[in-house]
Amino acid sequence: MNNKFITYCITVFAWLAVLYPLWVARGGAIFPLFGITAFTLLWLHALSGAFEPWLRQHINFDRFVRITSTIILVCILAHPLLLLAMFGFDVFGILETYGAFYIELGVLGWLLLITYDIGKFFKKHNDFFVTHWNKILIISNIGFLITFFHSLQLGSDLQTGPLRLMWIFYGITAAAAIFYTYVLKNHPQ
Repeated sequence: MNNKFITYCITVFAWLAVLYPLWVARGGAIFPLFGITAFTLLWLHALSGAFEPWLRQHINFDRFVRITSTIILVCILAHPLLLLAMFGFDVFGILETYGAFYIELGVLGWLLLITYDIGKFFKKHNDFFVTHWNKILIISNIGFLITFFHSLQLGSDLQTGPLRLMWIFYGITAAAAIFYTYVLKNHPQ
């Protein structure tokens, strides 16, 4: 099959994986759109880890990761900040509205996700982060899986309809891809 056609299909798939959930969720508050964007891009990262050798043959993989990682960082910073701003920075108001447990899951997931960006920054200046980079990736992926439960419970667009089914599909396939990438692929039997 033609490499340009495969590259085109990969590109269309990636755009649709991000844009379709945003299109379904359009309207209402803007802060969920940042969460949806971050989650869908993180899902693409999880899948791309499982298919990395093949993807490197068809796309500029490092460029993809660099650009989407920056977008993810912006989104995971904007999502909670916009929610806090909507509530006048009243954390207790947010906890009363959404319930403490799933907000705490979101905070825990956020902290684990941000280890990637912190590690990436320090990786340039400290060999410790280079040596432990795979562990940082695992921690960040655990954060991503935690945010799946956070979003599935709290996301108003994810409670019913096609987006809920898509989210469950994203969560299951991400978990499988992460398991494959960090357990099976790196530790062949």
